[in-house]
Amino acid sequence: MSAAPLPSPTSLSRMLAAFVREHWRAYAAAGAMLSCIAAMTVWIPRQVGHVVDALVAGGLRGDALLRQLGLLVLAGLAIYLLRVGWRLTLFKAAFHLGARLRTRLYARLALQGPAYFQSQRTGDLMALATNDIDTVEQAAGEAMLAGFDGTQTLVLVLAMMTLGIDWRLGLAALLPFPLMALAFWWISNHLHQAAQDSLTRFGDLNQQVQESLSGVRTVRALGLVARSEKQFSDLAERAAEASFRSQRWEAAYEPAVGMTLSAATAIALAMGGWLVSRSEISIGQLTAFTMYLGQLIWPMFAAGWVLALLERGRAAWTRLAPVLDAPLTLADNGHAALPADVTLRSEALTFSFPGAKRPALEGVDLTLAPGRTLGIVGATGAGKSTLVRLLLRQAEPQAGRMTLGGVALPELPLATLRAHIAWVPQEPFLFSASVADNIALARPGASREEVEAAARLAAVHDDIARLPEGYATEVGERGVTLSGGQRQRVAIARALLSDAPLLVLDDALSAVDTGTETDILDHLRELRSARPDRSVIVIAHRLSAVMDADEVIVLKQGHVIERGTHAELLALGGWYAAQWRYQQIEASLEAA
Repeated sequence: MSAAPLPSPTSLSRMLAAFVREHWRAYAAAGAMLSCIAAMTVWIPRQVGHVVDALVAGGLRGDALLRQLGLLVLAGLAIYLLRVGWRLTLFKAAFHLGARLRTRLYARLALQGPAYFQSQRTGDLMALATNDIDTVEQAAGEAMLAGFDGTQTLVLVLAMMTLGIDWRLGLAALLPFPLMALAFWWISNHLHQAAQDSLTRFGDLNQQVQESLSGVRTVRALGLVARSEKQFSDLAERAAEASFRSQRWEAAYEPAVGMTLSAATAIALAMGGWLVSRSEISIGQLTAFTMYLGQLIWPMFAAGWVLALLERGRAAWTRLAPVLDAPLTLADNGHAALPADVTLRSEALTFSFPGAKRPALEGVDLTLAPGRTLGIVGATGAGKSTLVRLLLRQAEPQAGRMTLGGVALPELPLATLRAHIAWVPQEPFLFSASVADNIALARPGASREEVEAAARLAAVHDDIARLPEGYATEVGERGVTLSGGQRQRVAIARALLSDAPLLVLDDALSAVDTGTETDILDHLRELRSARPDRSVIVIAHRLSAVMDADEVIVLKQGHVIERGTHAELLALGGWYAAQWRYQQIEASLEAA
């Protein structure tokens, strides 16, 4: 099957129409099998009617009767095999749609910047990728073919009832059906709203589970387990109530069908008996007509089922389409290649968060040549991490620009830019995998020796060796089985293993003690000797982390207020010197 991307229509019907056109062979094959099923289905009652009339007349005995019964059995077997065939053919295409939608959703979310996720809830996005797409998949599979099968069967059965038996009897039996159509319209309107509410409640429940499991340590430490359980119970109850309302409206189709067919059967038997008494139709014809009425059960139930699936699918697509079509918060239109000289520069860089009273960064200039180390320090909120966000293109500056090798960052493809940078954030993220897999994330083909070498550079090898299964130990969700310092050092090892020529440590040593910090910094100095082309940016609160940097800049309220080497800044006697003296006194008191 083709893997071309689906269009982005605003309605479910247009999306399904585009998908059916793309996979018309599968739908045509399933439709052909359903047509054969429908033809044999309407043939069976007529054949039974002929057999009944022949038996009444005494003209059907012995081998002739066995042959007629054999034909009916073969027709039933053929119907069974064809039903299996159309399900395999159709559901394969429908499952393909589900996989395509999930892939497209993931790809879209992967391209979105942090600003997008600040307005979205993780639980809702998870619900879209599971429950909502499953619902759309059902609309493309079961609903589409059930609608075709039901409509085709209805037309053929009505034709046989009116044209093949008696048109007066057929029209009389159809008198209750307009009332059923009115009931279906009323039920569908309520079902759409109920289905949308059910999907929303499921997203709320997902969000609660995701937050509770991610923050399980905090929940336990603060004694919030009972409160969390109560919140989950309330959300689960609301989700169950919303799902029940949706199912209740969906179940309302069945009584409407049942009452309609009961009324039609009563009318048919009354009028049919009168026509038999007048010898205008035979008993066999009335028997066949009654069987045809029974066959109307499926088209009627199919109509209710299809409407329910389509309404649920429409509600799901209403939630899913805006996410699939959401504009990217960061454009990825660059096509430039990185030059050999990848000097990093920022020129009059200015950035403000939406609604902020003052810029987070203003007029920031810096230069980092290959093989050099830049230290960035400052008080909390000075703009240090914001500068890294602009470097990673997680946000765009309002003025000024940042260049790499003289090329403005927006001119580079995001994949090229981010492959150039190994970033260790303040709060490192570990995947639910082994320690070795987490370290080798940037280089999946790295050998065990290379992984262990990176762990030694990050001063975490000894800690890993003490784990129950060493490097094969599963770290759990977000690395929950490791301490904060261990998670940071595993993330540092992952960055050191990367081949990226620019290493960014965004306050990545905050959770380790001063002795471990010294070991890591010593190893980084060794690495600089081995990799003279690798540039390093160290953002830190502890000034000991930047004392060996080639240049240190001090940020205050988004402005560079001091710059120079460690010795030059101490001689300057400004913020850096005062902070250094304070931290030295603090360290001596802790040592005492």
